[in-house]
Amino acid sequence: MLAGEPRGGGAGAPARVSGRRIEAVDALRGFALFGIVVVNMTYLASGYRMAGLAAPMFSTPLDWGTRWFVSVLFENKFYLLFAFLFGYSFTLQVDSAARAGTPFVPRFLRRLGGLLLLGVAHGVLLFPGDILATYALVGLVLLVVRRITPRAAVIAAVALTVALAAGVLLLAGLAMLGADASGAVSGNATEAALSDRALHGSASMIIDEHLHRLAKILLLRVFLQGPTVLAACLVGMALGKLRLLSDLSGYTTALRRLQWAGFTAGLAGALVYAHSTWSGGGQAYHMVGQSVNLVTAPLLAAAYAATLLRLLPHRPRLNGLLAPPGRLALTNYLGQSLVGSLIFTGYGLSLVDRLGPLPAVSIGVAVFAVQAAWSRWWLRRHRYGPMEWLLRWFTNWRRPGRPPVSPALGSSSAPDDGRGTG
Repeated sequence: MLAGEPRGGGAGAPARVSGRRIEAVDALRGFALFGIVVVNMTYLASGYRMAGLAAPMFSTPLDWGTRWFVSVLFENKFYLLFAFLFGYSFTLQVDSAARAGTPFVPRFLRRLGGLLLLGVAHGVLLFPGDILATYALVGLVLLVVRRITPRAAVIAAVALTVALAAGVLLLAGLAMLGADASGAVSGNATEAALSDRALHGSASMIIDEHLHRLAKILLLRVFLQGPTVLAACLVGMALGKLRLLSDLSGYTTALRRLQWAGFTAGLAGALVYAHSTWSGGGQAYHMVGQSVNLVTAPLLAAAYAATLLRLLPHRPRLNGLLAPPGRLALTNYLGQSLVGSLIFTGYGLSLVDRLGPLPAVSIGVAVFAVQAAWSRWWLRRHRYGPMEWLLRWFTNWRRPGRPPVSPALGSSSAPDDGRGTG
């Protein structure tokens, strides 16, 4: 997102640090959670969307406008921001282990094992679009390259993104020649209808459908999402090594330039992606849109982050809204899927494909609003969220302690070791 030496005026203020926690990191996590729940609710709400299709029973201009809105502004942006923060937090965990005088590698491997277990359970029981298992596997790569220089990490991320986009573009060319393997990861209307029926059914039917979907998207995870997440993590790790989010006061000009470039190229690419997704232009065109999106979505995600980072010093209420859910990111991420499953599948109300795109998005916004309020309440009383506590116990192989928490926001004197990240 940013690189080089600090430049620009002092319009921004140093990032607030609460007991050595970097509040900008927590706020960015909360912002990423907001975008993730908006996107994930549209997938949880429809077996057709999970199959890469538009539900035919919702075809009003409002339905299509909502689909375009989510595709342009939300899809494939916020999980990249989450991945960036995973990479940034990796460097915080390295420092935390050094301060504690404990070996980093065994502790981090246990943490990745915990994430993998949670991710598998999440994907099988609640939402096959889980990202935690991908983080666990990408974390192994970060562990191997942890001594990489910031410059080399950014170069590797750019090279990986360009190579990935070129590969998808090559697949688009092959699809034009008739070699279309899209059925391996996407579905058709008949399959989507069968998926809907299963999601309306019993718990065993829902789990079976999730396993079927996970098997279909395995190639997509390995060859597309995994490298994309790795690239974002490498950028985050590079900026974490520079401790950039600890003090942004000298980066105002760089943030402004990032906004200009990110919004210009990012929005243009997002429009191409949305048109290729919803225009019915064929699989080859859809792959072209995916290729464009691979290059431009990180730019739009970076522009979002730059905008938020510039706003936070001047909008303390915005930080108060986003930082608490960001500190409980793992609990809130899993909680979003739990609530969505209870609303849309046979686990609860069984409303899959009975609500249109706009109600699904509205539910996502409402869930985040409730989580923001709940997170603030919880942190006044507890240091960790429930799932953060469990992951920390698994990571350290001992029961987490209970140091004093402040009445204001639940801040403690513990360092930000990145464990608020899913």
